[in-house]
Amino acid sequence: MAINWILESVDQSPSTNEDLMTRWRAGQLWEPIARKAITQTSGKGRLGRSWVSHTKQALTFSVAYPFKKSISELSGLSLACGLAAIKGISEASGISQEDLKKSGLGLKWPNDIFLNNKKMAGLLLEGGQLDPSQATWIVIGIGINLTADETLKNSIQRPIASLDQIDQAKTIDADVLWLAILKELAETIELFEQYSFAKFQQEWNSWDVYRNQHCAIVQNEQIQFEGFERGVDAEGHLLIESDNKIQKIISGDVSLKAKV
Repeated sequence: MAINWILESVDQSPSTNEDLMTRWRAGQLWEPIARKAITQTSGKGRLGRSWVSHTKQALTFSVAYPFKKSISELSGLSLACGLAAIKGISEASGISQEDLKKSGLGLKWPNDIFLNNKKMAGLLLEGGQLDPSQATWIVIGIGINLTADETLKNSIQRPIASLDQIDQAKTIDADVLWLAILKELAETIELFEQYSFAKFQQEWNSWDVYRNQHCAIVQNEQIQFEGFERGVDAEGHLLIESDNKIQKIISGDVSLKAKV
């Protein structure tokens, strides 16, 4: 059965994730819902970072969905949602997934979409169970840079990419892209409920921008260890090979960086 999202669109919000998280904490979520803001003033990213979103420069939205699985069974969900976002971009733009790969689009563990080695989009997942008898509500926030100018680049202070850097994607309408991603998220969530991340493992690895590269795992600006990135396992854990041994990276509190 397809998911029918309740759709909300507002001109401005501090954070669409926080909007839905507040409703969840108050017990005010009943049906799957998608909320989009044209401008986010205090958008959230991973590791406490902010997501800068200016009018018409980004697509920023969040969805909330009540999973039947426990929180411990949702490992790898963010990776699967990254795939859904790429499929939505493909559908909205009319560019095949293979051509998107050739353009330099790919996924970086655990929550980023990269274009030619620069971050173009990010995901943030939050939520849980208010009590064990209830569904596991997960709020999935997605931000995609549609365009980028020097002001935006300077405010972020790190290299970024935007969707309009893909020639055929320059004219994508933000609402068309939003609805396309919502459709793909619905299909992804239904498959995840049935099969967990194992269903998506091989496909995600085919989009992995750092696979087989020499990478470092960084926490609090300190390198914890380094080795060759070997994709993810059936639970979405990152695999790093060092000294002929495979180390599984589970924590979302670390960053993956390529070694130059």
